[in-house]
Amino acid sequence: MTGPPSAMGVEEEFHLVDTRTRRLVPGSEAVLDLLPKDCFTKELHCSTVESNSRPCLCLGELGRELCALRETVIGRAAELGLGVVAAGSVPLADVGQVRISPGPRYARMLRDYQHLTREQLICGTHVHVELADRDLAILVAHRLAPWAPPLLALSASSPYWLGADTGYASYRTMVWRRWPTAGPMAGYDSAAAYERMIAGLIRSGVIGDPGMIYFDIRPSAHVPTVELRICDSCPRVDDIVLVAGLFRALVSRELESVGREPRRDVCLEAVRAATWQAARAGLEGDLVDPVRGVPDRACRVIGRMVDGVRPQLEESGDWALVSGLARDALRRGSSARRQRQAYARRGRLADVVDLLLAETRSGFPTSRRPAA
Repeated sequence: MTGPPSAMGVEEEFHLVDTRTRRLVPGSEAVLDLLPKDCFTKELHCSTVESNSRPCLCLGELGRELCALRETVIGRAAELGLGVVAAGSVPLADVGQVRISPGPRYARMLRDYQHLTREQLICGTHVHVELADRDLAILVAHRLAPWAPPLLALSASSPYWLGADTGYASYRTMVWRRWPTAGPMAGYDSAAAYERMIAGLIRSGVIGDPGMIYFDIRPSAHVPTVELRICDSCPRVDDIVLVAGLFRALVSRELESVGREPRRDVCLEAVRAATWQAARAGLEGDLVDPVRGVPDRACRVIGRMVDGVRPQLEESGDWALVSGLARDALRRGSSARRQRQAYARRGRLADVVDLLLAETRSGFPTSRRPAA
């Protein structure tokens, strides 16, 4: 990092559930009518609401912003008898009972992609880091691809799908991978070459607009940022802050390395394999080490990732917060693990939903919160 920390922001997608049945419900239109339009918006399904944070320079500020947005949407939803869940999936859902949001773009997606569109009962966390130079954003997005799988593992929160335990920590990843443009981004020499690729895909008719480029890490389609899109929605705000801090540090490190190593080709097949492994294992099994390409315990892979960006975290003043949050996350284990533990106690998926509702309300721990 050669200057002040880059601004960052987060888009969070939330499920809406009936607080009596704990089932996914199409309540977004009613909830959004009660929410400020500059911070909240609709998503593909009527069971989902998205929040958009302000750009923040400080991780503590970002945590407080996310807590305030959650408090707002939880409060408005409660007025309608609805609960708010931040997780990759909710276990009690019926594809046939949830509607697609109104609008010509979503209508076209339903017409073109059919059941793939109906099955997108999933939510993600998207982290934006400011990077105004689009040529650099193209380079960085490709070069960071190997680091997306361990970030996914930190967020893994979707073990259940339509009432069944999938055996995955992030089954959302398996659902999301069905889109024609999902996955790691290939390398492009310039923003112009990247835009030509997008234009070609639109011309082919396979996608309808640039917003349907769904790479795990991409230059944003609408703001001057590089965007991390691979992560599940996180029940705990501290996990989002951890991922955001690590992602900003990884972006900073990659920007520093571009001058020394202008071109670096990433093996996308290896990244796809590592992503599958992260979705399967979460924090409870082995991950593929992004540098060595061999399996190792998740705690060691995550630990080396954190240590590897220590210079960038120290320069931005984030080392103590991020390293502490990483230790906490590894000690707790993934959300997927906690959900399975909740189910094991009584064999009730409603208990899993109750856990997710409680964690979504839990806020950002004061003990980890830097002074304003």
